[in-house]
Amino acid sequence: MSNKVLMKGNEALAEAAILAGCRHFFGYPITPQTELAAYMAKKMPKIGGVYLQAESEVAAINMVLGASSAGVRVMTSSSSPGISLKSEGISYLIGSDLPALIINVQRGGPGLGGIQPGQADYYQATRGIGHGDARLLVFAPSTVQEMVDLVFKAFELGDKYRMPAMILADGMLGQMMEPVELPDAAAATSERKTWATDGHGGKRKKNITNSLYLDPYLLEKTIHERRLRYDELNAGYQMAEEFYTDDADIIVTAYGASARVSRSAVVMAREIGIKAGLLRPISLWPFPASVIQRLSASAKVFLTVEMSMGQMVDDVRLAVNGVKPVDFFGRTGGVIPTPAEILTAIKNLA
Repeated sequence: MSNKVLMKGNEALAEAAILAGCRHFFGYPITPQTELAAYMAKKMPKIGGVYLQAESEVAAINMVLGASSAGVRVMTSSSSPGISLKSEGISYLIGSDLPALIINVQRGGPGLGGIQPGQADYYQATRGIGHGDARLLVFAPSTVQEMVDLVFKAFELGDKYRMPAMILADGMLGQMMEPVELPDAAAATSERKTWATDGHGGKRKKNITNSLYLDPYLLEKTIHERRLRYDELNAGYQMAEEFYTDDADIIVTAYGASARVSRSAVVMAREIGIKAGLLRPISLWPFPASVIQRLSASAKVFLTVEMSMGQMVDDVRLAVNGVKPVDFFGRTGGVIPTPAEILTAIKNLA
């Protein structure tokens, strides 16, 4: 039976991972996600799990690779500068076809930036997480409850498609507290992976974890095979929430914390007679382009709101494909936009 508790976002991510069958965590502290690692440090020894604070983010992600190759559910967490350090290891995970859960509780950047919430890692997560023809699943929660739910989804799809998954949160979501329904841990068992390097006693062909292909034709074949999985994901797992979009002239697109603020602005716009609606991408990759394409047939204009100088707006423009204009409003550097600011941007378009 599920139980409802009040939890901070970072701690909810950790508890959800444990309930989803994760018993291996490797990380390094960085604000604003340190509570997640601290929660794991406290809980893992009590349940027979492994918690290890590595000497660096680089070491942590390579420990994740080793654990994943053995077939266990494993995760790491960090914030923006730390994810940059992990990017090489994430590329190796992708190249080795290994699942893992990576949490990014975003903060302002570039460089060390600040410790306030940000959303300027969208390009990194969806475009440049690692060299080569690399993709990973990217999910963007906007509530603490959704943080819990998406942890389960990330592990499930990561295992199914043998690829890492990232939950792209931010400092606002990580630090806020909300009531959540925690699922039953009994429903979170994972099957033994037939590809795992977990020993065989001579009873099967040995498994090898590898991302090096010296034969270019073999590498090309492997990349094409991986692309088929990406295509299947793109066709079947685009996730988004719609709010007042049925008759909307102005569609606001926003994810994560920005979507929470944008939702309030849409309600305020409706109260003064402006037909605004909200399209909230939940999966950032695969991006819900099909939903935007459908809405572009009836909407007059799109407004993308982000805590950045404008990154997701490029994907919105690609999906709209020039059929309707796409405008942008953003705050950056750790500044959270207000409903009043977004309402002003909506009024300007109306």
